[in-house]
Amino acid sequence: MTIVLLIIILLYCLAIIVLIYGFTKVNTIEYSDLKPKTKFSIIVPFRNEGENLPVLLESLSRLNYPVELFKVILVDDDSKEVFSVQCSVFSVRIIKNIRVSNSPKKDAIVTAMQFINTDWIITTDADCVVNANWLLTLDNYIQVHDVAMIAGAVTYDCGNSFLHHFQQLDLASLQGATIGSFGIKKGFMCNGANFAYTRSFFKELNGFEGNDGIASGDDVFLLQKAIAKSPEKVHYLKSENNIVITKPLDNWKSLFYQRVRWASKTSSYQSGFGKGLGLLVFGGNLSLVIGFGCCVFGVIPIQNIVLLFFFKFIVDTILIYNTTQFLTKTKIQYLIFSSFLYPFFSASVALYSLFGKYEWKGRRF
Repeated sequence: MTIVLLIIILLYCLAIIVLIYGFTKVNTIEYSDLKPKTKFSIIVPFRNEGENLPVLLESLSRLNYPVELFKVILVDDDSKEVFSVQCSVFSVRIIKNIRVSNSPKKDAIVTAMQFINTDWIITTDADCVVNANWLLTLDNYIQVHDVAMIAGAVTYDCGNSFLHHFQQLDLASLQGATIGSFGIKKGFMCNGANFAYTRSFFKELNGFEGNDGIASGDDVFLLQKAIAKSPEKVHYLKSENNIVITKPLDNWKSLFYQRVRWASKTSSYQSGFGKGLGLLVFGGNLSLVIGFGCCVFGVIPIQNIVLLFFFKFIVDTILIYNTTQFLTKTKIQYLIFSSFLYPFFSASVALYSLFGKYEWKGRRF
């Protein structure tokens, strides 16, 4: 049993080491003071976000970008209360979502497409805050690269609670894996809170056709279709000016359901690398859970499990540290305790996602 668990952990560690290498291969980019010329349409699907939307709009009003070169389309997905924009220095339009599939967010993006006349589209979430140079950095990158789709980074605005920092560590590992996969030319994941693409490329890919029956994945599935068709047109923009900040969740139930929603997409990945990595991550975490159980019942000596945990902890920490230095430059907190808890949390999420239902925005899927 120990040998089997050791092999799985070593394969997991090898995969993470490859991602760490990939992370270092993606160069950090800053804007280059080119005159802004790209026109953007920013799509924000929302449902019951009356508290968060004003904060997002305020951050957009502080953008270091000409207001005539971008507009915002807020797509109301059956909110209980009507949201209205009092006044704005830039163009803002609120439209109602037209539901035609099992995915509210994909429907919202497709609905917004009918009101867009710019070639470049950006999606973000209602609970986000953007950097003042967000659009400027995107514009400058677009001007000097032949690109049709750009993935960007997302991080949390954490409080002092263990729950918040646990989420930050988890997100840092996901962001690190995302950047690392692009660094080895195997990009398979992105975040819809910071995702840009051209309208023409979206149409060329036939939008969300083929995965509109899956509730989430407006970002990942579109990215994987794009990479399968034209990998040279899909880039990752690694820039501190392009990081979008979002809110962590405030209770474990919501976090569990959110991660289940994310994990439920894995089996439908078009990317073989993404599927394989997902299986290795699941196997690595499940191995520690099984090893702990075997240790409790005296099947495996405790020192063997400590050794397995140590191997995994070292490579995870390197990836998380590198990513955290890029995302927040803050001190990592609760790392050891989170590392003990995470295999149980992750394995539970993965197993539950195979057959369980989850809640999202007041709906069950």
